[in-house]
Amino acid sequence: MPTILHISTRLILGGSQENTVLSCEGQARLGHDVHLAYGPIYGPEGSLLDRVKAFRTLDAREIHCHEIPHMFREIKPIADLRCYRELHALIREIRPDVIHTHSSKAGVIGRSAGWAEVAAYTKQLERSRALAAERQATQLDAEAAAAGQADLSSSPSDSRDDSPTGGAISRWPDGPPAIVHTIHGPPFHEYLSSRKNTLYVRAERYAAERTHVIVSVADAMTDQFLANGIGKPELYETVYSGMEVDKFLTPREGEDRESIRAELGFTDRDYVVGTVARLAELKGHDDVIDALSPEIRTRRNWKLLWVGDGWWRDRLLDRVHTLGLRNNVVTTGLVPQDRVPAMIRAMDVLVHPSCREGLPRTVPQALLCAVPVVASDTDGTPEVCRNEQTGLLFPVGDAPALRKAVVWMHDHPEEARAMTERGRELCRDMFCAERMVAQLERVYQRALALARADVA
Repeated sequence: MPTILHISTRLILGGSQENTVLSCEGQARLGHDVHLAYGPIYGPEGSLLDRVKAFRTLDAREIHCHEIPHMFREIKPIADLRCYRELHALIREIRPDVIHTHSSKAGVIGRSAGWAEVAAYTKQLERSRALAAERQATQLDAEAAAAGQADLSSSPSDSRDDSPTGGAISRWPDGPPAIVHTIHGPPFHEYLSSRKNTLYVRAERYAAERTHVIVSVADAMTDQFLANGIGKPELYETVYSGMEVDKFLTPREGEDRESIRAELGFTDRDYVVGTVARLAELKGHDDVIDALSPEIRTRRNWKLLWVGDGWWRDRLLDRVHTLGLRNNVVTTGLVPQDRVPAMIRAMDVLVHPSCREGLPRTVPQALLCAVPVVASDTDGTPEVCRNEQTGLLFPVGDAPALRKAVVWMHDHPEEARAMTERGRELCRDMFCAERMVAQLERVYQRALALARADVA
């Protein structure tokens, strides 16, 4: 079975990280030797590291963890160079068959470090073939000169080993590693300066040339990358992010809607509008406040439930206090992953107001929990929240449209329930973790075939 190295920038609580961890777990269960490399974990977003370290397969195998000291999300040229060297050394040490990178920073540096070994393998192979051709020519010259008189057993070809050994080839006896990258969300977007966007696009173009297969978590990701001249269409495959769907379909004991609402202090009369997201820039919590504060003032039974934590927590809560909405906003802070389904079930509608996403996991999770969805029309979101079919979409940052959608869900419970049921059936198979792992197996087979074909 192939050895797989996943590389992620940060192992915080987040959609791309959960995708990566579920991939690691599923591949370990299939018998792969799985390694996970990541940068230092800090801040209020939480971490998945304890889950990874506690994981064991039925035959007691683990996921091998490697912290990369200089892997940072921010651009830091000196640290980035050190990160490259650390990843390159790790790749040489464990010699993975597949190097699978996630997120932009880990994607660019990880693919560069992996491709260095692909290039070294190719160069060593070309050198070995040239030496073999030279020795063969020497042998033919010797045969012609000897005119059949010399004993061929003493020819130069028998005194040396013509097999391609040593250097990169000895490190990769089965062929060079395959390089795979997953786009969880584009690093370039309209909220950045043109200078940064130009830098990110050029970096992604550079990395795409050093990749055998790029996996997109939504078709929208492929479209955006191709529109920016990153790779060719045949480079891409869409694999929707997997999740543990049964946890959302079936509540655990004590985590049904009524129990969780009581635990959080909601009554039967309360209409709970929830979000599951980091309290951070571009996640749209300000838009929710702008949109719903007028409704909350006139409908005092309307409540906001914010699940998550982040750097903007204090600022957002200060704003809530200033607007006189403190008694109408409930915050949970960080919650364990396995408690997220329960938090969603406490909601009457989930709002996902993010300004940008790859494909937000909280949208299918809400639908699996039978909770209606209102979401911003961005990136891959419409592939799950299909407007007026499985939920309602509103333009990014459009507070009046957000308010209108939430009010419609409140005033049309039967229609909202029908949308949610259609969404639940769509997501049941589309986001199954086992399905994702099976699709990645086929991606790896293709990537390995391409890697080996390049040096055949």
